Amino acid sequence: MSQHITYDPAYNTLDRDDFMGMIEVDRYADRSDAFDEIIAATVDHFWDPLDPSYIDFDSEKFDLDEQLILPRNFHVELNCAVAEKLTPHQQIQLANQSSRFTLSSILHGEQGALSLSASLCQILRDPGAQEYAANQAREEARHVSGFSIYVAKRWGTPLPCGSGLGGLLDEAVQAPMVYKKLVGMQMLVEGLAMGAFAFIHANTEDPVLKRLVQLVMADEAFHHRFGKIWADKTIPGLSPEEHEVVEDWAAECFQNLLMNLVNSEQKQVIYEQFGLDWKWVRSAILEAFSDSDRRDAMRESNNIFRVLIKTLLKAGIITERTRPIYAAWVNMKELDAEGDEVIGTDLADATTLELIEINRGRKKIGRILQSRV
Repeated sequence: MSQHITYDPAYNTLDRDDFMGMIEVDRYADRSDAFDEIIAATVDHFWDPLDPSYIDFDSEKFDLDEQLILPRNFHVELNCAVAEKLTPHQQIQLANQSSRFTLSSILHGEQGALSLSASLCQILRDPGAQEYAANQAREEARHVSGFSIYVAKRWGTPLPCGSGLGGLLDEAVQAPMVYKKLVGMQMLVEGLAMGAFAFIHANTEDPVLKRLVQLVMADEAFHHRFGKIWADKTIPGLSPEEHEVVEDWAAECFQNLLMNLVNSEQKQVIYEQFGLDWKWVRSAILEAFSDSDRRDAMRESNNIFRVLIKTLLKAGIITERTRPIYAAWVNMKELDAEGDEVIGTDLADATTLELIEINRGRKKIGRILQSRV
């Protein structure tokens, strides 16, 4: 149990290969009510990526040669010397390929969340926690479907996962320890996702993408809450040694995401299309954007990494030991003074109300049954 660093019975575990432990008769009645609320709400935010009642991927045409999916200021390459080497047409192309990389990374992250949720079903002993993890796996599966369809419609195929993100996802999914799964995925990656989706929703020029992330956020708000329940029940009772283990893992994940998700090396497959050497691109970006510039950008309330840091801070994971790691990038005093609400929650709540109305109006639940009406 100490290896998993979770002492609340709601997060008790069995070995991933101990199926016989799962069918012990006493286990079925040993259920926590900690997750009943978010389990019951699952039906409220149901949506189907293959049903145009929720999202129609063919409803809007988008010219990737003329229109930017994400705004110009989102792409650092277009705000430094790199842009001078490209024609206006090539600038649009590179920006949209960069958006392709971002959305491909999100797709890979959703697959990681799906696989991790399924792995939790194998080890969580509490039937309520297990049911929640199974629900999340179902919801992550529709996210994978949704982003797969969107990327296919716009580009045909996604780009490969960067080694930094891929390594983190692999470690979180494969880790036997519950705390690594919940901190690495449910809190950091899900927190990063909420920030990213809020930014995309506010800034994309593509109505289909705007609708897709809106629907996904309705689910992600609940996924993020699962990790927060663990933190609320676990962090206050940790020994100093255990807290350091969790805190160091969180800091490692943060630095991995920060330094690799936006690293020029991860995007070299894009630069090659335009005859650009990724090392030169990296130098041009570093020359134009200092650490001070990056810190200023991260002070924006909707910056995705700022959202991630706030998640860790409000969960009680960050202490004076690791505070300087994050303080190098954001104003920690500002975060201290803010509430613990997660950006995008208001939009997620409004979307859930919309989905309740759509689902109420359906004659049948499920696209197959509906097609037979």
